[in-house]
This record gives sequence, structure tokens and C-alpha cells, in this order.
Amino acid sequence: MPDWLLYTGSRRPHDGIDRLPPPPPWRAFDGDPVLPFPSGPSGNEHQATTYRPSDDAVQQVNAALYLRRPLLVTGPPGTGKSTLAYAVAHELGLGPVLHWPITSRTTLRDGLYQYDPLTRLYAAGRTEAPSDEDIGRYIRLGPLGTALLPYGRPRVLLVDEIDKSDIDLPNDLLTIFEKGEYELPELTRRADPSADVMTADGPGSRVTVMAGTVRCRAFPLVVMTSNGEREFPPAFLRRCVTVELRQPAGEAELAAIVREHLGPLADQSDDLVRRFFERSASGTLATDQLLNAVYLCRHAATEDRRALADRIMPYLSEPIDDD
Repeated sequence: MPDWLLYTGSRRPHDGIDRLPPPPPWRAFDGDPVLPFPSGPSGNEHQATTYRPSDDAVQQVNAALYLRRPLLVTGPPGTGKSTLAYAVAHELGLGPVLHWPITSRTTLRDGLYQYDPLTRLYAAGRTEAPSDEDIGRYIRLGPLGTALLPYGRPRVLLVDEIDKSDIDLPNDLLTIFEKGEYELPELTRRADPSADVMTADGPGSRVTVMAGTVRCRAFPLVVMTSNGEREFPPAFLRRCVTVELRQPAGEAELAAIVREHLGPLADQSDDLVRRFFERSASGTLATDQLLNAVYLCRHAATEDRRALADRIMPYLSEPIDDD
């Protein structure tokens, strides 16, 4: 039996997704007609091609793909939670990542679709309701709504910082993730509930929604990131595959990350890597702060690299008081 891992963390594109077996019976979806899969890069190629996933992250990504379940990625800032989505899309050829940033004001509707009735009314040039024929021009599917279109391959959806959401959003997502479909009431109320609508893939990207309903075929790889600022309800957690990312365990691992990102610019940066670890013992730091410090110190005309690095690497939380 071949290795079960589809995503390997190799950072080299391949067609391993074609080996994905049929879903479990309770996670099978039958949306149609099957849409052409969008081509193109993941949307963050540098991060995708320099990311070094942990063995645990690789295993859990594959579990989410096989089980057709969302992946909840937790960990401190700078550990690559968001980058993981781009790395998977790059390696498995899953097209552009659909990015849905979350705030305290975000609602489920924001992720599914937006309808602009006022612009439609103004375009009609009259005060009474415009005709139904043009309604699709004023509906745009959001990142979640686009990810649930009936593609033959799973799209990658990044739900970024879900811990910042309103308390109801995780539970609202449960129904969508379980059903794999949603309705557009603006279409279902019409005599003809079908329309060509815009998607989150950018200008000119349109699909036909039939019967006012979108139903997926290949359940998307949903990567939800969390900085651990809140707890999630058990019903939500049990429907997710979870993985916790950690900061690099030692100087050698961190130096390797710096070399991946900066190449020759990382030469003679051992003192900055060491300084990062010294400071991280007293407060929270993120790896991208070190990358900024290495890059700047390589180009800045200063003899006091340590002082400059310290200014570029401020603590992200209150420093630990040894006293």
C-alpha cells in the first residue's frame, strides 16, 4: 500500500490529491454540475515554498482531507498557522486560497454571499423593484460560499483568527459544515431561482447557481486559525481535526527557517538568532520579527546590530518579571 500521506510538506507540487479516496458515507456530497477547477498559484508563493511544517501538522492536514473535516490550527503568533493553508494549496495544486479574515463583527452571511439591492435599484433608474433578469450581477459569493461550490477537487479556505469572532459564529458554521450547502433566499423567492452570480475568485469569475442553492461536491479543506484567545464549544471541537503549532524548539531549527526565507541574506545571522532565543525566554516573540531583524541588520549601516534587532523585535506580551 502506498504511503497514505497526500500532503507531505515537501513544498514540491505534485498530483497526490488524485489519490484521495472516496469520503466516509456520512461526509459524501453530490453537488452538481461539477465546475471547472480554478488554476493558478496559491496566492502567497514565497510563504508556501519556504514553510517547514511539523510532522504533526502534516499528519493532521491529511486526516482533515481524508475525513472531509475542518482543520483547527492553534498556536502563538508567528508559528505559521495561516501559511499552512497556502503550503497545502501549493503542494497539492489546489488553486488560489480563499481567504476569510474574521473580526468580532463578522457574520456567517459575510462568508457565504453578499447581495447589493441598492446598487441594483439605482442601476434600474427607477424607484420600483427592478426586473429579475439581472439579479446575479448584484450577488457575490464570499470565500466560504465560493469554497462550497461543486468543484471536483477541494478548494482551500483559510478562516483566519476565528477566535476573534462573535460567540455565535462557530456554532453557525457547524450547520454549514455538516450540510455542505446553503441557500440564497434572494434567488429561492423568485419564479426562476437560478442566476449567474459572481464568486470570490475575482473580477470576471461567475458561476450559475441552480434552484437558489449551492451544494458542494468535494468538501473544501477548511483551515481555521486561532491564537487561543477563547475556548470553543465541544460540539464545534468534536467536528474538527485539531493541531497545535509551536515555536521552533532550538537555534538550529530557527536558523534553518531564516535560511529558507532569506537565502544568502541569512549568512552571519547566528548572533541574531541567539539574541531572539535569549529574549524569547522573557516574553512572547514571533518568528517573522526575527526575519525582519535579520533583513534589516543585513542592509542597515550600523555596528550595533543587537540594539537594532531589539527595537525590531518588541515583545508581543508583557515581559516576564524574574523578580
